Amino acid sequence: MKIILNQDVPNLGEEGDVCVVKDGYARNYLLPTGAAVVYNNTSLAIFKSRAAAIEKRKIEKRKASAELKGLLDNVTVSLVVATGESGKLFGSVTSAMIQEKLKEQGFDIEKKRIEFASHSAKMAGLYTAKIHLYENESSVIKVDIKSEAELKKAQKEAEEAERAAKAEAAKLEAETAIAAEAAVEAVEKVAEAAEEVSSEV
Repeated sequence: MKIILNQDVPNLGEEGDVCVVKDGYARNYLLPTGAAVVYNNTSLAIFKSRAAAIEKRKIEKRKASAELKGLLDNVTVSLVVATGESGKLFGSVTSAMIQEKLKEQGFDIEKKRIEFASHSAKMAGLYTAKIHLYENESSVIKVDIKSEAELKKAQKEAEEAERAAKAEAAKLEAETAIAAEAAVEAVEKVAEAAEEVSSEV
């Protein structure tokens, strides 16, 4: 079926584009959602009259896309997942998980625009995901997959180190107090001895 897109549709085209799609896709999704209209002389005339406005919107989208790319290119999302002792992932990292983490950082990206090869992420480590923006523009973000077990182990080690440091500080404080007490006693003895000598004189 020949249609004209009423809005941008990822992996198909942009507003105003004429496309040929399968009848089922057009009838079940594009036409009912208003994403497209059937191609005919009437709809073609309407879109020709809207051509200038559509082009203006495209320029704005290109500008916004370039700005977003500049921000996204420096982004790293961190995900904590369950792993085995070897660091192998139990589950898989999905686009939805990445989308959620991006949202926490203030980026509202549609899940279908996030391309992440979850089958390639079998171990904890640093990966990349591609974010499709506008037209051929895309951004590559870093995905840092951390092992839940490793984080717990590191946290436990940090807590133990903190406890050991506190115990060492308490021990040092006690030793300092004993040394100070001994010094005071020594000073007192010297003072006593000085008094005895002066009284004998």
